[in-house]
Amino acid sequence: MVVVPSPSDAAGSGAGVWSAGSSRARSFDSAAAQYADSRPSYPPALLDALEDLGGRPLAGAHVVDAGAGTGIATALLHRRGAHVVAVEPGEEMARELRRRVPGIPVLRGDGNALPLAGACADMVTYAQAWHWTDPPRAVPEAWRVLRPGGVLALWWNEDALDIPWIAAQKGRIARHFGGDPSPRPRAEAGQLRRAFQGVENVPPYAHRRLRWSRTMTVDQHLANVGSHSIFLVSGEHAKAFLAEERARLLSLFPEGRVEEVYDVLLIVVPRP
Repeated sequence: MVVVPSPSDAAGSGAGVWSAGSSRARSFDSAAAQYADSRPSYPPALLDALEDLGGRPLAGAHVVDAGAGTGIATALLHRRGAHVVAVEPGEEMARELRRRVPGIPVLRGDGNALPLAGACADMVTYAQAWHWTDPPRAVPEAWRVLRPGGVLALWWNEDALDIPWIAAQKGRIARHFGGDPSPRPRAEAGQLRRAFQGVENVPPYAHRRLRWSRTMTVDQHLANVGSHSIFLVSGEHAKAFLAEERARLLSLFPEGRVEEVYDVLLIVVPRP
């Protein structure tokens, strides 16, 4: 892939931010190592599905991983043989990515204005990052960067709210920080509509949902919870909640380990 800043790009200097450029969007830089150590990755079946729905193997493909964070998805794509360029707006997140996935080109950039030349990629991916973009801007940017026959791929992990202890914890978080105190599994049709809200003429797309899990210590789990933006901007309020949550979880799981269960939703859209 030839990496050439687009003429309108101002983000290569580090000026780029996501459209949700609030303190929450910028908060991850304060906890980049915690994010990298504790956030969930993705199951091998996700990459299998990405190849299936995308219509080509990842090996040899030129992939732009937008909103790459600390490189969780970047590393998986690279290990599958893809030629990956990572785009990340946060200075500390990008530094952590370079440390954990050495040798991968990392551009400081905005998900709504990718710092890349046109028609340079076979795939543009947004792993756990699409919600920080403005889809009416980000979708045309993906089309600009993709070659004919290329695809835009979005995916994200969601907590499995049919698991009682997970749903109960989500409810406590909502009551503590504001939100729906009775969380329920999201309707897939609504999620698909919201992913492209405001975007005109979205091509027919494919999607797949996959369940997976990982077992962690209670402290590792709480480090994951605490790496989310609502906690990172809440200071002592967040610390108090996490301390109470630790005691509650240890009473539920005296062996000190929990199984985090996720549903990862993948959406693959071909370039028109």
